Amino acid sequence: MRALKIAITIDGILVKQLDYLVRARIFPNRSKAIQKAVEEKLMRMEKSRLARECAKLDPKYEQTLAEEGFSKELEEWPEY
Repeated sequence: MRALKIAITIDGILVKQLDYLVRARIFPNRSKAIQKAVEEKLMRMEKSRLARECAKLDPKYEQTLAEEGFSKELEEWPEY
């Protein structure tokens, strides 16, 4: 996907920290640093959403389903 330009407002202290990272050559420019930060935050949010959804599952029920599926697979496996 092609990159799109956006305008943002950031606290001055954060801009100074961002500029330090660019001067230290950790990032080539502000844009790449901000892009990486947003990507990482979105990934963390997605992982936490997955964890929240998994917490809703009933472990005993899920175990029963897994064992039931596994036993059916064993019946279908050929003898060696």
